[in-house]
Amino acid sequence: MRIGAQSLQSEEGVVYSPRSRYNYLCPTCGKETDVVFSAEAEAPETWECKHCGQEARLLIGDTPVEVDHSDVKTPRSHWDMLLERRTRAELEELLEERLQYLRSRRGTSEHKHTA
Repeated sequence: MRIGAQSLQSEEGVVYSPRSRYNYLCPTCGKETDVVFSAEAEAPETWECKHCGQEARLLIGDTPVEVDHSDVKTPRSHWDMLLERRTRAELEELLEERLQYLRSRRGTSEHKHTA
């Protein structure tokens, strides 16, 4: 017998858990993706399409479920968060103060632009 070629365990007495098959339809490429979950698991409304990678939607019968994205927050940038704490006028004032401080450290009173 070859080592690792065949399992010595038998499937006798093994009870497999119940499974459920769900279909997802991709609105981008129009292809279906079949996914098997445990019968106890709740199938998600969306699944990544195995053909194009976009978001496929769960099919109930022949109809895709409507996915509610209203609770999804749009990501905020650092600038957005800064503007929540300070007005633009305050930011301009802080910038000018900082520039004056930096210029005084270098010993120049005005910013000189060389071409």
